[in-house]
Amino acid sequence: MIKKAEDIPPRILVVDDEPQIGKFLYEFLTHQGYEVFCAESGEEALRFVKRVRPHIVLLDVRMLGMTGLQTLPKIVELDPRIGIIMVTALQEEEVGRQSLKLGAADFISKPIDLNYLITSITVKLGTMLD
Repeated sequence: MIKKAEDIPPRILVVDDEPQIGKFLYEFLTHQGYEVFCAESGEEALRFVKRVRPHIVLLDVRMLGMTGLQTLPKIVELDPRIGIIMVTALQEEEVGRQSLKLGAADFISKPIDLNYLITSITVKLGTMLD
């Protein structure tokens, strides 16, 4: 049986070096009907992007090794259509501005407002499908 495009759930890649945050977002977003993948580093995220072509990437800014700001332009280079939402525990406006300049669609601070997160994902998916 061939699946129609509307039957395939959007794919979201959660990239965070804190496994408990990845697990929480995995469970929350899966419950919302998305197909969710998790990576714990920028390098692992790039491998996932190449393999599963997510529609949305939730990308932590501060990670060991390759940071989110280093990973962001590499994802954009692989596929500029991917909606990248930067996530950080920091309240740094400059980091937010920098990430938007590098191609992020949005910037969200931890603790994550789940209603805002779903709105941001929905808006980005809507612009991708237009």
